[in-house]
Amino acid sequence: MTTTTGTYTPKPGAAPLGRMIAAQAALETKMLLRNGEQLLLTVIIPTLLLVLFSTVDIIDTGAGEAVDFLAPGVLALAVLSTAFTGQAIATGFERRYGVLKRLAASPLPRWGLMTAKTVSVLVTEVFQIVLLTVIAFALGWSPHGNPFAALLLLVLGTAAFSGLGLLMAGTLRAEATLAAANLVFLLLLVGGGVIVPLDEFPDAAQSVLGLLPVSALSDGLRDVLQHGAGMPWGEMGILAVWAVAGLAAAGKFFRWE
Repeated sequence: MTTTTGTYTPKPGAAPLGRMIAAQAALETKMLLRNGEQLLLTVIIPTLLLVLFSTVDIIDTGAGEAVDFLAPGVLALAVLSTAFTGQAIATGFERRYGVLKRLAASPLPRWGLMTAKTVSVLVTEVFQIVLLTVIAFALGWSPHGNPFAALLLLVLGTAAFSGLGLLMAGTLRAEATLAAANLVFLLLLVGGGVIVPLDEFPDAAQSVLGLLPVSALSDGLRDVLQHGAGMPWGEMGILAVWAVAGLAAAGKFFRWE
């Protein structure tokens, strides 16, 4: 048996960048889906809230079916739970245990690692949105409006929450990130217009709460999916400001170890 010269010569080197990012994104997604706490946060809680408040008359959601008000808010909550809370906690503990430090020394560039994390967040959100949409339809949801506007709102919301989540994970200790991310999640769940309409709050509080990213995302999705509005430029502007500010601050202050 003869072989040509160089047939078994090793060729050390990094894999193509696209393949590295895809492999890291797949790993990040698998780790998230295997984490029971993350599944509770990203899937079970939004689902329970949607089913409970759509079937039990606890909160006055105004005229029309309760699910028509709740479904857009729960979609916003799903983005918050994955892009902000889940990502902040996971990244914070990866930073604490030195995982980020070691990954940063690998052939995968740091921006590639962040890209992989972002892809993982988007894939998870697709699963969440599909699941919640199916459940909402089963509960009698009848959305209407511009689907492109709703998609753009979800993308802007993801960018805003991702920037804030990475900023928290890259500047605080892991334990502080865990506590702060869960606290922010609970506060925004109650006061962000997700389940309780902002009209239920005092006028002075409404003007402040309306500037929060989760409020802008919830209200924007309701304008489109419940009221059939076009492009909700005001809410999109708020989300864009949060996205630019959050991502810029995360890029400047994020510490890898």
